[in-house]
Amino acid sequence: MEFNKLQHVPSVTEIKQVAEQLKGVISETPLEFSTSLSARYGAKIYLKREDLQVVRSYKIRGAYHKISNIPSELKSKGVVAASAGNHAQGVALACALLGIQAHIFMPKSTPLQKVEAVRFFGKEKVRIYLVGETYDEAFAASRKFCETNGAIYIPPFDDFDIIAGQATVTLEILDAMSAAPDFLFVAIGGGGLAAGASLVLPPSTFLIGVEPAGAPSMQRSLTASEVVVLEEIDRFVDGASVKQVGLKTFAICQKGLSRMLTVSKKDLCQTMLDLYALGSMIVEPAGALSVAGLEEMAEEIKGKTVVCVISGGNFDPKRFPEIKSLASA
Repeated sequence: MEFNKLQHVPSVTEIKQVAEQLKGVISETPLEFSTSLSARYGAKIYLKREDLQVVRSYKIRGAYHKISNIPSELKSKGVVAASAGNHAQGVALACALLGIQAHIFMPKSTPLQKVEAVRFFGKEKVRIYLVGETYDEAFAASRKFCETNGAIYIPPFDDFDIIAGQATVTLEILDAMSAAPDFLFVAIGGGGLAAGASLVLPPSTFLIGVEPAGAPSMQRSLTASEVVVLEEIDRFVDGASVKQVGLKTFAICQKGLSRMLTVSKKDLCQTMLDLYALGSMIVEPAGALSVAGLEEMAEEIKGKTVVCVISGGNFDPKRFPEIKSLASA
């Protein structure tokens, strides 16, 4: 079953109302000045630390906003999500806080650490279904469950309620600064975070989207002026690797994005190592995308004020030897 409170592109006024709704639920994450990155690029570079969010990613924002607005008469049906990562954790915590049953479908290949994190945040309000070997199989099973049980599906990005929630990340950035930044760098998977940013940034700020080179779904879509479905993708950047961006997110990003960048796996892994070495930050691959994108725009950002959103920190430190190997490949 589908439910949407917002039937239109969210306005800044509506997004500010969402921010009020989220107070006491989410953390207002720090906007940290990075001395090391600022020195490297000759710019004032700040990091929006969504890796320090309560579920270690921004996804709780959109999930809580959407689920909290479900009409009372539909809440008993429960909600459904398909995710192997941060979206699942956001939905799980939102349902635990709101007392709504969550049915979360994850592929059998999902690392145990992520399954346990979803169980931890959802407590008795989450039921996990490990189905199929890929996300696509888990997604198909989740939609079938919705049809059979009349539960409400919570999409990961292509939804105006979700976009409005993710937009509060950028709203916090603007509220924390005396003047809007010259550049905002954000990771793009399905496009929810970038679409949200597009709706609240002033025209003076250049919005830069950064994708993994192995899954350039937004870049290809922008080039074609329509949503493109990629046949194959590299799923290494699991938080930002999708075959198809959202229709709603694409329409917003098509107007709001100033530029799209792609980052190689090698460069991304080196960025993860740098963030750990210079700032003791343990970020997931998707979380490092925004910082990894700085190198390609080193000349343009000199002397400018730049914000990079660190979108997530759900990463097992035991994988650092693998990251080091890929960085030196």
